[in-house]
Amino acid sequence: MLKETTEAGSWIVVPRSNPRARVRLFCFPYGGGGTSTFRTWPQSLPDAVEVCGVQLPGRENRLREAPYTDVPGVVQTLAEVLRPCLTLPFAFFGHSLGAFIGFELARQLRRRNVNGLIHLFVSGQRAPQIPDTAPQLYSLPDDQFIAQMVRRYEGIPLIVRQNAEMMKVLMPMLRADLTMHDTYAYTEDRPLDCPITCFGGQQDPETTNETLAAWREQTRSHFKLRMFLGDHFFIQSKQVDVLQALSEELKTYTYGGM
Repeated sequence: MLKETTEAGSWIVVPRSNPRARVRLFCFPYGGGGTSTFRTWPQSLPDAVEVCGVQLPGRENRLREAPYTDVPGVVQTLAEVLRPCLTLPFAFFGHSLGAFIGFELARQLRRRNVNGLIHLFVSGQRAPQIPDTAPQLYSLPDDQFIAQMVRRYEGIPLIVRQNAEMMKVLMPMLRADLTMHDTYAYTEDRPLDCPITCFGGQQDPETTNETLAAWREQTRSHFKLRMFLGDHFFIQSKQVDVLQALSEELKTYTYGGM
C-alpha cells in the first residue's frame, strides 16, 4: 500500500490506497495532462491492482514547479524517486508522451538492474524507433502553437482557450511537454523482456496501425495491439473499453499464482 507521503513525495498520487495490492500500475499522462486522468481507474481494475499516477512538475498540485523539457531528464529523476515504490511487481501505462516516458524508464531501470516490471502498456503513440515526420510545434509563437495543438490533438477545450488567464498559466507546461515530445530521440538498445500491449485510436490522426504495431520490435516477450474507436483521446471517450482491456491483461498477474 502506498500513500502520497511515501519517499516519492509529490511524484506519486494514489487515488485509492490498496493494502491487498499484488501489482502496482504506474500511469504516465499525456502531454498537458496530470494524474487526475487516472482518478477513477481503481474502481474498474482488478482488486489486487494499486493505481499510482505519476505527477510531473508544472501541473495540478505541482503547478508552481518548473516543468521538465526533456525525456532523459525526467526519466533519470523518476528512476531515483520511484525506486522505493517498486516493492511489488509493477506495470507501466503511458499515453502519448507518457508512452515514451514509460518506455524509457523501463530501459533505465533495466540498466540499473531494477527488476519487477511485468508489463508495459503504451497508448496513442508511434513506436519509438519510427521517425517523427510531423512538424515540430514547441517553438511556434503562442497563437500558432495553440492553433496547431487544437488541430493536431483537439486537446485544449474552447472554454479554456477563451480564458486568457488560464492559458497564461497553462502555456509553460504545454510548451515544456511538447518540447519533451518533439525533441525525443530514440537510441537503440536490446528489446525489453516484459510483454508490451499497445492501445490505439482508430481515428487518431497521429498514429497508424503500422506505427503502433512497430512496438512489437521493442519486446522479446508477447506483444498485443488493441484498437479502439476514437481519436487521440480515446482513453477518455472509450475509457470503459480501455479499462476492460487493461483488466484482462492485469488479471493474468493478480490471479495467476504470482
